[in-house]
Amino acid sequence: MSTPPSRRAATILDVAARAGVSKSVVSLVLRGTGYVSAAKRTAVETAMAELDYRPNAAARAMGESRSRTVGVVLNDMRNPWFVSAVEGLNATLNEHGMQMLMGDFRLDSRSGESLLRKLLEMNIEGLVLVGTMPPSGSLAAAAAQVPTVVLGAPSPPGPNVTVVTNDDGAGARLAVEHLIGIGHRSIAHVAAPGTAVGAARQRGYEQSMATAGLESFVQVAAGGLTEEEGYRAGIGLLSGRNRPSAVFAVNDMAALGVLSAAEELGLAVPADLSVAGYDNTPLAQLRRISLTSVDNASREAGQRAAEILLARLVPGSAVPQDQMLPPTLEVRGSTAAPRPAMRPTD
Repeated sequence: MSTPPSRRAATILDVAARAGVSKSVVSLVLRGTGYVSAAKRTAVETAMAELDYRPNAAARAMGESRSRTVGVVLNDMRNPWFVSAVEGLNATLNEHGMQMLMGDFRLDSRSGESLLRKLLEMNIEGLVLVGTMPPSGSLAAAAAQVPTVVLGAPSPPGPNVTVVTNDDGAGARLAVEHLIGIGHRSIAHVAAPGTAVGAARQRGYEQSMATAGLESFVQVAAGGLTEEEGYRAGIGLLSGRNRPSAVFAVNDMAALGVLSAAEELGLAVPADLSVAGYDNTPLAQLRRISLTSVDNASREAGQRAAEILLARLVPGSAVPQDQMLPPTLEVRGSTAAPRPAMRPTD
């Protein structure tokens, strides 16, 4: 009597094929970590039961091995501020044998949900959120599952998240006090309403104007963080009867929009109008633009964010406190003293 052939033991690939998911999803279910939808989790568990799947020690070790990968999510890849910040982040991670997987939250048609799910399915060890993100349940859920650091924005998506940013109020005061110091009184602000960064920089502008006794000259135009929004706000400010002699914009992109508006209206910068921005992006540093801008230590912030995340990856480590880096002002050719005829009286 012959012995019946033994059945081949099911593998993790068999489970994935039966459940209709990827191998990484099966691995996440086995470890009980990471974001997996209820439907996929049920499908994997059903497939394991049907196949009588029993993970062996080698498979468990493989599933539990470190990915040495960090997910980096940008709120808008078009923002040039990210260049230096991500360079600093990547350099420090690479020094410690870590790599980045990067994506753009804005480009995800499902409000970042699919991007975050894919990153978590790839078994990332940590997450860095770069820039001001819109309110999102998927962000909060992801931050609850892996160590998370927010870079360049004051508001975390949930508890146990460390923020690394600069003092936006202090930076705004540096820009406005510079304009006041060279003789400007009628100073307008292109704001970014509805954003935490915009609110902090607007408060700094208004505080500086009040401290100098210039409340009557306060002008705030609702713009935004893009060049197009800065342009529209600039056209409104510079076409009015009470045209300011200087504009402080919420960031460099909005400031570039103001420069475009000034050129379109025939105003010379800085002879007819001084313009200051924020972030000291590579565009601001171009000789052709030469934009006075607040430097928020973006590369240093990226390095600090990486250091904090690496510390968070140590088992049993505490959540580090938020980091507030001091800004500085880079004065360039877009600001100068106003012409005598443009200096308003009280």
